[in-house]
Amino acid sequence: MEMKIGSFNSLELISNKTTYKGTGLTDDDLARPIIGIACSYNEAVPGHVNLRELCQSVKNGIYRAGGTPIEFGVMACCDGVSDNHYGSHYVLPSRDIIADTVEAQCRAHAFDGLVMLGSCDKIVPGMLMGAARLNIPAIFVAGGPTISSPPFREKKKSNSTTISEAYGLYTKGEISEEELQKLTTTCMMSCGSCQFMGTANTMSNFAEAIGMSLSGSGAIPAVYLERKRAAFRSGEKVVELVRKHITPKQIITWETIENAIMVLMAVGGSTNAVIHTCALGHELGFDADKVMDAFDRLSVIPHIAKVSPASTEFDCEDLYRAGGMPEVMRQLRSKLHLDVMTVDACTLRENLDNFSPLMPVDNSLIRPLDNPYSTLGGLAIMRGNLAPDTGVAKPAAIAEEVRRFTGTAICFDGEHDCLEAIKAQKIKPGHVVVVRYEGPKGGPGMREMYLTLKMLNGQGLAKSTALITDGRFSGTNNGCFVGHISPEAAEGGPIALVRDGDKITIDVYEKKLELHVSDEELARRRAEWTYTPPTEVPPGYLRRYAKLVSSANKGAILE
Repeated sequence: MEMKIGSFNSLELISNKTTYKGTGLTDDDLARPIIGIACSYNEAVPGHVNLRELCQSVKNGIYRAGGTPIEFGVMACCDGVSDNHYGSHYVLPSRDIIADTVEAQCRAHAFDGLVMLGSCDKIVPGMLMGAARLNIPAIFVAGGPTISSPPFREKKKSNSTTISEAYGLYTKGEISEEELQKLTTTCMMSCGSCQFMGTANTMSNFAEAIGMSLSGSGAIPAVYLERKRAAFRSGEKVVELVRKHITPKQIITWETIENAIMVLMAVGGSTNAVIHTCALGHELGFDADKVMDAFDRLSVIPHIAKVSPASTEFDCEDLYRAGGMPEVMRQLRSKLHLDVMTVDACTLRENLDNFSPLMPVDNSLIRPLDNPYSTLGGLAIMRGNLAPDTGVAKPAAIAEEVRRFTGTAICFDGEHDCLEAIKAQKIKPGHVVVVRYEGPKGGPGMREMYLTLKMLNGQGLAKSTALITDGRFSGTNNGCFVGHISPEAAEGGPIALVRDGDKITIDVYEKKLELHVSDEELARRRAEWTYTPPTEVPPGYLRRYAKLVSSANKGAILE
C-alpha cells in the first residue's frame, strides 16, 4: 500500500512528512509510492564499486515511473578481500546482519517497495531473506560479473583465484615472483563479481531463476551498458509491482525454489547456494530437510552449462553472451514450473516465450538436455557415516577420474595448519585432507576455504588427493572435495573423530562419504573426545553468532 504521506489524516503521517522534508523531498515526492533502495555500494569490494552508478539508474527508473526513491546503505564483505586471519570468519555471519538491516530499515520507514542492489556472496541471499520477511513489493538488481581475463598456462581464461593456483606453482619454484606479481594485475580486468560460477554469480543468477530479478538480467557483466539499462528498468518495474500489489511471497514459492535448484544443477552452481536456499526457505516457512531433499531429488537434472571452474574455456561473461539464464531455462523448460509469477509482472512461461537475446546465442556453451556435459547434476548432497546430516559436493567441478576416491586421512584442526602443510609440501598423492573445526560454530563463521584446493591444484595434486571439511568452499574450487559436513566437529560430528591414517571413501556417483572405521572404534574415540572453543575469537558479534547459529544443513540460520 502507498504511504500517502501527503494527506493529513494522522499525526504520524504529518510528522513523517515534516521529517522527510528535512532530507530535501517535496510535497509531490511524498505523495508518490516511496521506494527504498538497499544499496551495498562499497569501495572495498570489486563486485560493488559500480553500484553507486547503478543506483542512480534505478532512481531514474523509479522517478520515471512515478515513485520516489530513497537510498540506504547495506554492508558488504568480500570473501577474497577478507581472506585474512579473522576477516573471513565474518563473511557468512554478515548475511544475517544484511537481512536484519533490510528488514529494520524498511519496517522503520514503512517503504512501499524495495529495490536491492548487490553482487557478492552473502549480500544477495541476505537481501533476499530480508525481502521475504518484509513481503513488500521488491526486486533484486545484480551488479554483474567482471569481464574475462587473459590465459594462464592451460587455462584459456584466468580469474581472480588463479593467483592461488599460481602461488602453489611458486612454492614449487615453477614460476617466478615477477610472474606471480603480474598475475595479480591481469586476473581481474574490471570491477564486478569474480568471473566464475562462484557464490556471487550463482546467487545473482539464482535471484533471476527464482523470479526476483528481471528476466535476462542476472548474468549481464558489470561494465556492459545493458547493466545500467536493466537497473533503470528495474526501477520502473518496482513501481508497477507496488501498484499491482505483487509481493515476494507471491513470487518465491516452493515451485520457484524448485526451479532455482534445477537451474543450479544445470549450471553447476556454488555449494554455498545450498546453505542460502535453506536459509531463504526458512524465512518462507519451508523446513530445511525439505529443501535438502529437493536438492537431492533434483540432482537428476544434468549439467548443461559448463562454466569455470568446471570449464577452462567459458566464464560468466560467456554465459551471458550464450543467452544467460533465459537460455538455460529454455533448455530446462520441460522440467520447470512455468506458471509461476516473476518480478516482470508476468509468468515464467511468458518470459521464456518472449525471450529475445541481444546477440546470437552460442550453443557451444549451453547444451540441450539430451546432450549434456554430464548426466550428474552440478551439486550432490552427500551422506554416510562421516556426514549423518549431509555434506555437499560439486560434481560439476570434480574430474571423472576422482569422482570415486579412496585415500588415507591427514587431519588438521583448522585451515591455517592445513595451508602451512601444503606450503611445506606435506600433502602427498593418496591423501584425503580433513579440515575440521571450521563449521558455523567451530570456525566460528564457517569461512570459505578456497585457498586449500587452489594450492593443491597449483601443486599438481587436484586429481590425486581429496579434501573434506565442515567448512565451506568457493564456487571456484575444483578437485575432489566435500564441504558443509554436518554435524560439524565442534558439535561432536564424526569428522571430529577421524585420525591420521584412517581410510575414507568419497563417491559422488552414489553420494556417499564413508569412514572405514568400525562403530566400536568410533564409540571408543567418542568417549575420549572433548571440545574446547577457540579462545582467540574476538569479543562481539562472532561470539554471539557461535552461540546462536544452527548447523550448515539447516542453513546456518540464527536461532
